Amino acid sequence: MINNLLKNFCLITFALIAPITLPAGGIQKSLNQNKFPHNINEIILSSNTLLYSFPEIYAKELLVLDVGTTLSVLRSWKVSKSETWVRVELASNKFLDDPNKILKGWIKM
Repeated sequence: MINNLLKNFCLITFALIAPITLPAGGIQKSLNQNKFPHNINEIILSSNTLLYSFPEIYAKELLVLDVGTTLSVLRSWKVSKSETWVRVELASNKFLDDPNKILKGWIKM
């Protein structure tokens, strides 16, 4: 009985004192503390472009991207001096879009 009383007293004391050290609304961080990437490269297509499954001209074509499509550049791949491929991700609403929708692929620059 004394053991339960001691446990309850410690629990109530912690529950009453601990929130004093927290800011209103719990732990908050300023936007500067978040780990946002600083070097996001985006491109907007000026012509219809094919999205490939991997960086080769004979690769499977996944989609035809329309003019004005916004893409985030994930990485680039230089095959030769005249041939560069870019891994891209299409902008999407992850909550509303179809989960099977193709969002990433390669385009030839």
